[in-house]
Amino acid sequence: MVNKKPAMRINKYLAGMTTVPIHEQIVFFNEPGIEFAHGQVLCEPHDGLAMFGPVDLNEPSHPKNTSYAVVGTREGGQAFELFANRLRGPIFLTENMESPRLWPAFPGFEAAFGAAWPDRPTRVVDDMDRDALLTCAEDQDPFKRTGEVVDRYMQAIDRICIREELLSVIICVVPDLVYRNCRPESRVAEGVGVKVSIREGRLQAAQAGLFNAYNPLHYRYSVDFRRQIKAMAMKHKVPIQIVRESTLRLTAPTEQDVRGLTPLCDRAWNLSVALFYKAGGRPWRLNTARPGVCYIGIAYRLAPNTKKPNTACCAAQLFLDDGDGIVFKGEYGPWYSQATKEFQLQKASAPKLLSGVLETYASLGGKPLTEVFLHCRSGLNDEEMAGFQAACPSKVKLVGIRIRRASQALRLFREGRKPVLRGIFLQGDAKFGYLWTTGFKPRLQTYDGWETPVPYRLDIQHGEADIQQVAEDILGLTKLNYNACKLGDTAPVTIGFSDAVGEILVSNPYVKAQDISPKFKFYI
Repeated sequence: MVNKKPAMRINKYLAGMTTVPIHEQIVFFNEPGIEFAHGQVLCEPHDGLAMFGPVDLNEPSHPKNTSYAVVGTREGGQAFELFANRLRGPIFLTENMESPRLWPAFPGFEAAFGAAWPDRPTRVVDDMDRDALLTCAEDQDPFKRTGEVVDRYMQAIDRICIREELLSVIICVVPDLVYRNCRPESRVAEGVGVKVSIREGRLQAAQAGLFNAYNPLHYRYSVDFRRQIKAMAMKHKVPIQIVRESTLRLTAPTEQDVRGLTPLCDRAWNLSVALFYKAGGRPWRLNTARPGVCYIGIAYRLAPNTKKPNTACCAAQLFLDDGDGIVFKGEYGPWYSQATKEFQLQKASAPKLLSGVLETYASLGGKPLTEVFLHCRSGLNDEEMAGFQAACPSKVKLVGIRIRRASQALRLFREGRKPVLRGIFLQGDAKFGYLWTTGFKPRLQTYDGWETPVPYRLDIQHGEADIQQVAEDILGLTKLNYNACKLGDTAPVTIGFSDAVGEILVSNPYVKAQDISPKFKFYI
């Protein structure tokens, strides 16, 4: 539903910004509704799951049981066992919080999802040597550091999957040190070993005397633990859920704790929604979605370990009204421009990407489409769009939209201390406007952010569409993050998860094509 405010002159808010017309209006979109069991529609996922259950509750696809395995150290396995026991019953907010609506009570896994939460996992491999694991995580060489940690977890995962037991998800419990040290920007000032270049690592690994010290495969994959293990474990066709040990903490924080955590009930909600989705469930779906309309997010990543700085790979992710998505990996090529700092496909490659996505969608039993919206952070030029149009079925409408954070653009303020409302849309003209996906949320009676809300700038670069309908659709797509349970995310799912998809597909180019799954649940 849309509440249209009287037309306002934008220069009241924008002193000196002559690029924005002064005749347009501010529109407020009410919080999009999401559908749960029995056709019930609410805007808040906690409310809908607690009162009615997931949208697929009465459908044959609804998972009645969750079979999971746990991988980690002895301490990690014990921590998850205690946390998992708490998921079987209600968890109430015990902390004295200023905004209790942010942290609703967790009713228990079965009460929320209509699916049994098992008394124990199907399989546990928690005999990982903790001291050896932490030593690996402190190696000064980032490739060796991450590679050896991933090797230890993959050995455990391989041991589980060789038994061919029916598993919904594999839960990897990792020490916080692994999380801190095994990321692209991690730095280990005083650790074991020495840092070597990619070339040096491969050369030394090739020498027989140093083969045990340097594994050449470590220098072919991402230095991010999350990206690498999700890519390498995909061959087993079981989704991975990574959980930090500190997330499982049940006791109150101490002065020594350096990580701030949300209340236990909130962590239970977030992890349960993710596990239910990865087990094949559908927590909710958009009530505002239009039949036959799909949204495709296009992601790019610079190719790792290459001498050509403009070489990149593209990927696409398609989302439908049921909230599920599919992923397709495109080609490597000279897509990046150092002059514009943007990515562009060539006309010959664009149709391959879109046709690959649509063919994958059709192979999974997708319904006929009427409209396709392309969402991209980089601009879509005429040549690129012509390529996409060539791959689009003749009776399907194609629209290209650029979506990017307007970090250096305008801000809106309300009188008093409360920030701008989430759902405000400031229209520039028929082709562009600014959408606030963060801000004060009336249902929660608070703003759950830390900075002045920053809008997204939306530009219809190709095709014909109502800019207000485009903005309302994008606001709805902020509610399809099944990796957490929240009223609405900052980014639409087409843009917010493009990094996650690109990181896993592109940062690990040596993963075999037949091992790559098109299902979105493998990437979050």
